[in-house]
Amino acid sequence: MKNIESKFEDLYNANYNKVLRLCLGYSNGDSMLAKDLAQDVFIKVWENLKSFRSESNISTWIYRIAVNTCLLNLRKKKTLKVLGEVKDLEIDNDSSAEKEFKLKQLYECISFLNKESKSIILLELEGIPQKEIAEIMGISHQAIRVRIHRIKNELTKCVKK
Repeated sequence: MKNIESKFEDLYNANYNKVLRLCLGYSNGDSMLAKDLAQDVFIKVWENLKSFRSESNISTWIYRIAVNTCLLNLRKKKTLKVLGEVKDLEIDNDSSAEKEFKLKQLYECISFLNKESKSIILLELEGIPQKEIAEIMGISHQAIRVRIHRIKNELTKCVKK
């Protein structure tokens, strides 16, 4: 039992902040809801850790749980609010106020995407490799590359309006 607890603690420490940021994107910047969702994710990880089959990277498995947990929450609520500021996204050569404004514009535009596109771009913004995003989403790597390109074009048009 001690070994599984140690493994879980390592997984939690390595993945919590990434899962929390992903949940923030789905919860439209509501930090309390994002923390609740992240907690739900890690409860599911704990409950299912013994059954993890190692068919993929464990972080991919955790992200899949996070995406599914967040999507389930969206289905329950069926309401989307304007996304709040998400840290760790850099917009070069802008003042702090400009960065915050651009971030809010970007995440407001992301909130209008369909659930699958939203999942893909939030994982991309998290810095997850595209091959891993493909595995998480259950589609080919080539399809992910095309969709990310299209989503970025769509978001660029939205932000410029």
